[in-house]
Amino acid sequence: MYVIGFAAAWWLGNRRAAQPGSGWTDQQVADLVFWGAVGVVLGGRAGYVLFYNFDYFIQDPLWLFAVWQGGMSFHGGLIGVLVMLVIFARRYQKNLFDMGDFVAPLIPVGLGAGRLGNFIGGELWGRPTDQSWGVIFPAAQDGLARHPSQLYQMLLEGLVLFVVLWWFSSRPRPRMAVSGLFLLLYGVFRLGVEFFRQPDAQLGFIAFEWLTMGQLLSLPMLCAGGVMLLLAYRNRGLS
Repeated sequence: MYVIGFAAAWWLGNRRAAQPGSGWTDQQVADLVFWGAVGVVLGGRAGYVLFYNFDYFIQDPLWLFAVWQGGMSFHGGLIGVLVMLVIFARRYQKNLFDMGDFVAPLIPVGLGAGRLGNFIGGELWGRPTDQSWGVIFPAAQDGLARHPSQLYQMLLEGLVLFVVLWWFSSRPRPRMAVSGLFLLLYGVFRLGVEFFRQPDAQLGFIAFEWLTMGQLLSLPMLCAGGVMLLLAYRNRGLS
């Protein structure tokens, strides 16, 4: 699923680079996808360990490198990508927000593929439900039908987010607008789906008997996306 996501980003990136006045070359797209992949893997692993298993990490810091045991975090991967974008922007003398606007529509396909992988692997399942589309996940070991929240995320974070961002970015928009819309929509989608997703067993609810770690980490994205959109259309500086 990671390969599908990176391959889709490369193909879509080349399509965007081929548009007149894009300011991107095929080589730059290839470099961007490579270093973005590095950021996703390193940041995703670090985020999972620090955000979701910090107590275990304190007991055994070397567990950070036990990648064969699995565990990746979207929010950690996003931070990893942002770090790589900063480095990339300095190397190629590009505006950081222009890069964000270019990259944002390339991400949702990978997110959707990852959530499909979660469903196929029978992991990160939803909360119990009596709806007819409930799914019994053997790994849950309780025989309960549960929300296939991975598929909800695949549709929202993958399909819907891609369609909206690809359409939105098909015309010139103010600088930061595409990036802001990505952050805003992902935050909204993730906050909503978390009400159907089973909280991480080692964490449970963070507060109020309903707030999960996924929601807590998505709130800054939602706020940042809204602020970026407001600033983008207030300044009206086309990228």
